[in-house]
Amino acid sequence: MKIPFSPPYISQAVINEVTDALKSGWITTGPKVKKLEDLVCQHVGAPNTLCVNSATSGLMLALKWYDIGPGDEVIIPAYTYAATALAVMHVGATPIMVDVNDDFNISVSAIEKAITNKTKAIIPVDIAGWPCDYDEILELTHKKKSHFNPESDKQQLLNRIITIADSAHAIGAKYKNRHIGLTADITVFSFHAVKNITTAEGGAICLNLPKPFDNQKEYNYLRCFSLNGQTKDAFTKSKAGGWKYDIIYPGMKINMPDVLAAIGVAQLPEYFSNILEKREHIYSYYQDYFKTKSWAILPNYKSNDKVSSCHLYTLRIKDITEEQRDAIIDFISKEGVSVNVHFQPLPMLTLFKEMGYNIADFPIAYANFRSEISLPIYPQLTEQELKYIVDTVNNAVESCLC
Repeated sequence: MKIPFSPPYISQAVINEVTDALKSGWITTGPKVKKLEDLVCQHVGAPNTLCVNSATSGLMLALKWYDIGPGDEVIIPAYTYAATALAVMHVGATPIMVDVNDDFNISVSAIEKAITNKTKAIIPVDIAGWPCDYDEILELTHKKKSHFNPESDKQQLLNRIITIADSAHAIGAKYKNRHIGLTADITVFSFHAVKNITTAEGGAICLNLPKPFDNQKEYNYLRCFSLNGQTKDAFTKSKAGGWKYDIIYPGMKINMPDVLAAIGVAQLPEYFSNILEKREHIYSYYQDYFKTKSWAILPNYKSNDKVSSCHLYTLRIKDITEEQRDAIIDFISKEGVSVNVHFQPLPMLTLFKEMGYNIADFPIAYANFRSEISLPIYPQLTEQELKYIVDTVNNAVESCLC
């Protein structure tokens, strides 16, 4: 049996919506993008949402919006995908990595120790779709106001470290009965091909800025900035007499096209009506099986305050080395099951090693990494395939650790 890790879910509704975009005569940013933005707001509850071409671009744009640049520091977890750090570096700021908790998410106590008078932002990452400790992080940004050194009008208006959530994995997750998207000042989702909802490539910026900010006004700014700082998008310019425009910001070209947004327009309602439920079923299946295994450390799924989006099933194996974990993966792969590891901590990667980071300084991040295997989780999986996956994983562990 061959089981891929994370194929996209493409229903007939998706094909119909994309075909409609192709036949409409308009395939770049236009009505489909606006519809997707409205759907995200509707389901998540955020005041405003801007769709862009990737979550990485979304993080960059959010950082630029808060006037973060050279000389500034942004606190991020050591356990994340490289894009979190690269977005910080692309705006000229310095990523400051801190260790994580046993649940893979950023440690609030580690954040507190890392805050300096150069800190302008914190980027929590909801690894695997499990929400971070947002109330504690927000409380910390208020507690540390005396350390904050505002250098622009926006920074003076907020007057504290901003929280920009990297929620690439977490659309549909909840924190204290609030959807992710309402738990940070700004939240960025990913619609990459392997995410719970996809637009092939893409992302969304959800604004949840406190007063006196006007979220609609800031949406208008971000939208303009995402279109090279141009006052009119191509759809508006295409109308009779609409050719004249101005460039008012040194913007970027990071808009999402309609032909890709169409995938999300079809998927998003279906995701919240039944796809997320199917992912939860698979999560529960894995939990019920692996809780009987003495060697297994189960991922977080639900608690009194948090509900996962079930993006990744991050199984860990007790008391193993990195080499043993790799041998288990090789065994599983030879049996036809594709698995993965999420993630290699940033200090283990060449770019960040050369910046002076050492994985020895992040013991929990490394402990999580060396024992973790991500199992397939997507709505097309059958009961027969699920049984084959868990049996194969169990055989691999018992074979490699005996």
